[in-house]
Amino acid sequence: MNNPSQIQQSLFRMWALAKFELIRLFFTKRGSLALLAFVTAWFLILYYPVNSAVSIVASDGFKEMAKDTFGMLGLSALLNWQVSEFTLYWLIALYSFPVFALGASSDQTCADRTRGTLRFISLRATRNEILFGRFLGQVLIIALLILITLIATAGMAWWRDSNLLSPALLKVGQLFIELNIVVLPFIALTSFFNSFLRSAKLTSVITLLFFGLGTIIISLLSDKIPNAQYLYYIFPGVQLSDIVGQNLFSITHYIIPIVQTFCYLILASIFMKRSAL
Repeated sequence: MNNPSQIQQSLFRMWALAKFELIRLFFTKRGSLALLAFVTAWFLILYYPVNSAVSIVASDGFKEMAKDTFGMLGLSALLNWQVSEFTLYWLIALYSFPVFALGASSDQTCADRTRGTLRFISLRATRNEILFGRFLGQVLIIALLILITLIATAGMAWWRDSNLLSPALLKVGQLFIELNIVVLPFIALTSFFNSFLRSAKLTSVITLLFFGLGTIIISLLSDKIPNAQYLYYIFPGVQLSDIVGQNLFSITHYIIPIVQTFCYLILASIFMKRSAL
């Protein structure tokens, strides 16, 4: 059994690996360009779709008209949000951040494995420490980017109406937690693929095939085997259609992505230990 000092040293090494991911994002040319592209994309999203449409969404006439249409889609509850900016933000962020997380975290260990530096790192940290350290680093990066966009959206609401600052900050806290839980299994999935693949591009291709072909195969199986529909739970984001409308709170909306994250990390740990560095 590991003693407290060994656990502390292990956590320190994982934190050092996580910090390296942050350094690679903010203090390297490639990372800075990726960050600039992200900021530019979200500036355009906030300035045009969100800022331009918020005055329409906030109007009583639009709400009455949209309730019938959105009610059919289960989105009518979003129209009752006090801060209208977050209505459009939520619809965009809920589906864009998981996709972004897949792309941003596609190279957790692939490049190091190809260059041979992963073998060098393994002399100073265990494979599990490398795996969980890199995973934690990616989680922190995505969490930071989510927070930046949320604060920017709250700032837009405050600029429009200073009385919205308090409800906007409350909504920032709520959506920050929900979006981070949503993206966790997507990052864990790329951690699993990184545990045995040597190319970030190949990871992206395998991820695309996993969602594309996997959905088709399960759909065909469901026609023959009714219980095969439960296989959809292997896909991160399976609960998104249930939470997008924010109609009812259900603990399963949080349990599903957390369990998926746990399972993918366990698989990643097994493959990481058996794969060649």
